[in-house]
Amino acid sequence: MFDITVKYLGFLKHIPVLPQLFDGIIKLQTFLSNKQVLDYVDEIESEILSWENTSASIHKFGGLQFDVKNKEIGHIHGNGLLDILFSREIKMDLLKNGSVKEHHTFKDSGWISFLIRKEEDKKYAIELLRRSYLLKR
Repeated sequence: MFDITVKYLGFLKHIPVLPQLFDGIIKLQTFLSNKQVLDYVDEIESEILSWENTSASIHKFGGLQFDVKNKEIGHIHGNGLLDILFSREIKMDLLKNGSVKEHHTFKDSGWISFLIRKEEDKKYAIELLRRSYLLKR
């Protein structure tokens, strides 16, 4: 469902404030269907913000963005979808082990997507963000 929405409604991300509104609707749906995901996102945020020189802000296309020294290390959408930009080489290695997917929009890039649904996913999301953090600091 999410891939279909992105494919046909992706142009909407260029309308000011609409991505944040759409992400808020997704977050509400996540709250109603699997509140635990939002708890995991809060725990991830607390962990990331404990790292030196990190900050969090609203991502331009919706979600929560994490930065180190003004460089994005990744962002999480309201449904628990984590997006991180790596080199294409790192992306290919991650795809080989099957733990991440191609980014839902930017398939021909270093962007990866990872869906957080359970405790183990939360831990792996932190590992992925840590890897990005170490590369970008």
